[in-house]
Parts: sequence; C-alpha cells; structure tokens
Amino acid sequence: MLTINRLSLQLPLYVSWWKREWATCLNEFSLTFCSGEVHGVVGASGAGKSLLAYAIMGLLPTAARLNGQLAYQGKPLDEARQRQLRGRELALIPQSLNALDPLARTKRQVAWAAQRAGQSSRHALQSAQRALDHYQLDARAQQAYAHELSGGMARRVLTAMAHVSQARLVIADEPTVGLDPLQRQRVLDALRGLADQGKTVILITHDLRHALPIADRVTIMRDGQQVETASARAFHGSGASLASAYARALWLALPDNGFLSHAVSQAQPTEQEITVA
Repeated sequence: MLTINRLSLQLPLYVSWWKREWATCLNEFSLTFCSGEVHGVVGASGAGKSLLAYAIMGLLPTAARLNGQLAYQGKPLDEARQRQLRGRELALIPQSLNALDPLARTKRQVAWAAQRAGQSSRHALQSAQRALDHYQLDARAQQAYAHELSGGMARRVLTAMAHVSQARLVIADEPTVGLDPLQRQRVLDALRGLADQGKTVILITHDLRHALPIADRVTIMRDGQQVETASARAFHGSGASLASAYARALWLALPDNGFLSHAVSQAQPTEQEITVA
C-alpha cells in the first residue's frame, strides 16, 4: 500500500536572528505499510512520529528539506499526487481537536468530509448519518458543536470524517490522548474496524500499551530513526523475540511488566520515553 524508502527530513533551526542551522528530524527512514493492518508507530515526544505523518500527507512547512521516496500503490507519492489524494484516499485523524470547525455542527462537518471525497450533497448527508450511527454518536451529539462534545466524542467525529472519505490509508495521530479507558477503547476499536475493512491504519502513539491490543505490527522510533519493526506478538514475556535492546527496554518498562527495564543494559529509556500512567 505505502512504501517509504530512505526518507530524511530537515527543518530550519534559527540559533540567532541571522544564523540558520538545520535539525535532522527523520534520518534514512524506510518502511512498508500493508493493507488490512493496524501498524503502530511508537516513540517519545520528539521521536519524529507526527512529522512522518505530515510527510506522508504532504503537510510539511514549505521550508522543510525532504529527501527519499514515497510510493503509494506502486506509484510515486509526490506533492501533486498528495494534493490529489488527500481527503480522498489519504486521511489524517489529527491529534488536536481544534481540527473541528467550532462554528459547524457535527453532522455537517462529517458531510463536508464526504463532499470533499466527491460525494453529492444528498449522498454526503446520508454517508454522514451512517458513519455517525456506526460510531455510536446519538442525535444530540450529531447536532452538537465541537465545544459541546466530550473528548471521546470529538475523537469519534474525526474518525467518522476519515470513514466517509473512503480513504484507503488512515493515519491516526495520538488519537487516545486525554481519554478515559472506555472512550479510549471505543476509538481504538474504531481504528481496528477500519483495518478489518481492508484499509491501512497507521496508529501514532507514545503509549505502547495502547497500540499492542489492536496492532498487527509495531515500529519503534527514537530520535528520528527506526529502531525496530516487529509483530505485535513479539511484545510478550521477557521480550526475547525483539531484536533491539531499546524495544525490549520499552516493553519491560511498562507497569504490567514490573518496570523491569533496568535489566536491559545500555538501552534504558529516559523518563520521557516511558509511559507509566
């Protein structure tokens, strides 16, 4: 579905008003995402996860230096093709709930997403109704404004917008941040459902625990680099099936594993790289 080959990204860093340097945010990143799978991309803040999503979608700032190749369904995914497919075959569920229009009701916003994907106004409203019903948003929520929705409801609205776009590649950027366990599970179940329909779902998260129950594969990132890509099933027991000491350290550092990452020498993550709550 999507192939990334030796992707490198640099962003400008102004160390003074007259001097500009370049910060490397992605370094020789290569990965293939497959249809019908949830692929978790896990790492601490600053690992480059969201920038990877923006690179795929073609939403990087104009000053960015991007090198390497992106291919979607066997064809180059250049800037022109990203514009053509964005909102149609490529969909981003953003981290910020500010992506919702504060002046439009829920159902209207979902219908707009369907229209951007090429549906007529009448069919777009029908698609919006079906999607909102599918994600268990009742009549009151469908007529609500963004500020009237709970965090979990807003996340499901954003997911419904990706659903009606008929996108074949869906990127969910930190979709469970700030949600209670019930709402979090609803959002994760919705993403798993998209993959079960044959779509490719990239789940970006800092919390390994949330990715593993629904993911088929997991990629661990650190400092803009791919540390390891493994089956979600490799994260069990002592993590002996994992190839990198860093991935094992993240796995063993989880509360359910008794915070055992100290057993992995030379690879123990920093406090910011371990989610313990």
